[in-house]
Amino acid sequence: MKFNTIRLEVDDGIATITLDRPDQLNACTTEMKSEIIEAFDHTDASDAVRVVIMTGSGRAFCAGADLSGGGSRFDAPEETDGGVPRDGGGEMTLRIYDSTKPVIAAINGPAVGVGATITLPMDIRLASEGAKFAFPFTRRGIIPESCSSWFLPRLVGVERAVEWLYTGRLFTAAEAHEGGLISAVHPPETLLAAARSLAAEIIDNTAPVSVTLTRQLVWRMLGAAHPMDAHIAESRGMRAQGASSDAYEGVTAFLEKRPPRFTRKVTSDLPDIFPGWVRPGYR
Repeated sequence: MKFNTIRLEVDDGIATITLDRPDQLNACTTEMKSEIIEAFDHTDASDAVRVVIMTGSGRAFCAGADLSGGGSRFDAPEETDGGVPRDGGGEMTLRIYDSTKPVIAAINGPAVGVGATITLPMDIRLASEGAKFAFPFTRRGIIPESCSSWFLPRLVGVERAVEWLYTGRLFTAAEAHEGGLISAVHPPETLLAAARSLAAEIIDNTAPVSVTLTRQLVWRMLGAAHPMDAHIAESRGMRAQGASSDAYEGVTAFLEKRPPRFTRKVTSDLPDIFPGWVRPGYR
């Protein structure tokens, strides 16, 4: 697919979305927001894609919102959805949250503002040794966006989240790792290879439908009121998957000591364990 501000490449089951405004440190524009959402619509609709990796071109991951327009950059957007103004960053993160495929962030450089918050609904975040992070909203006279007030405390805990959000300060990849924001730090030259290796481990060993259901269970249960909500959804999933060809193949492959060959597809064979869920990209 052809985009202006990002690149989308699919190879060996891995879709790599590269933020591609290197001269502007991949600062996010309205066009980039729309293209990222479109890219995730594409990856969800394609069974050739098993895992999504997002990274940046050049020396930055994403330096935040493009501020070249000056002080009016954060003027209220046009009203949508019954008169409620929508934050563009939130539209992106909600789309990533709804992804049917696992998402890995390969944070190759500075990730600031929306460049940091866009990674929060991703499943695994890896960073290069030189990456730096900041949630500088209070320093710009605005507030956290991209649903970060929901995601960040769940990822790193309330105390760490409010320290980073209140101060808006820049911090290192080492601090991000220690605080639980990222899972590993890599030399810049091996970062993308590490992300692809992790993606390949998922692709080579797991059932696509099982991974999609697991992703939805983990994220949705963060907001569940009681473990019974998880029990009900898991019971639906176990009943659907346990009777499927995937379960037969998984057990048989294990007993025969061979790699599994799962055939069920996310686009056509995903059971409904969350009644009323509208699959993204199919609205």
